[in-house]
Amino acid sequence: MDTRERLIESARELLWEFGYVGTSPKAIQQRSGAGQGSMYHHFRGKPDLALAAITRSADELRDRAEAEFSGPGTPVQRVTTYLRRERDALRGCPVGRLTQDRDVMADPALRRPVEETFAWLRTRLAGVLAEAVAEGELDAALDPAATATALVAVLQGGYVLARAAGDAEVYAQAVDGALGLLAGHVRSTAT
Repeated sequence: MDTRERLIESARELLWEFGYVGTSPKAIQQRSGAGQGSMYHHFRGKPDLALAAITRSADELRDRAEAEFSGPGTPVQRVTTYLRRERDALRGCPVGRLTQDRDVMADPALRRPVEETFAWLRTRLAGVLAEAVAEGELDAALDPAATATALVAVLQGGYVLARAAGDAEVYAQAVDGALGLLAGHVRSTAT
């Protein structure tokens, strides 16, 4: 991995752990093994590097979700695969945690990839749910957009509850609960 990549990966990890203010250029340099000159050779400063790191985290979230949404199985099976994917519940979502960082949310450039990622996720998930409705797998009364928003909120809230309890099982319960609610809309004639 080259120096630029090490800097981005180190910034991603530090942002996830400590947030924007808690992530100093010195900490990034120490974790990446890069010198100050290398950091400023590749990036204009901390905001530029943070943007690259946030964008990378957002892109990875989208790529992984897209692989599950477009994978094998019925639409509901694909949603279930996405929701049940193994996650580090006690660490939280690397993108979702940024919404609690006032410095990230106050900076339009840093906020943009976070905002765009959650908008994409809700829209893409709504599309899979709409596909399930169109195929008769889910009840026609289900609102795909509202349900997608609720499912994303359950995941993000599940992280918060698990972290507060210090117990990843709380996250799993949130996912199980969401899937139980979704199951109430599965049509009995669906195959």
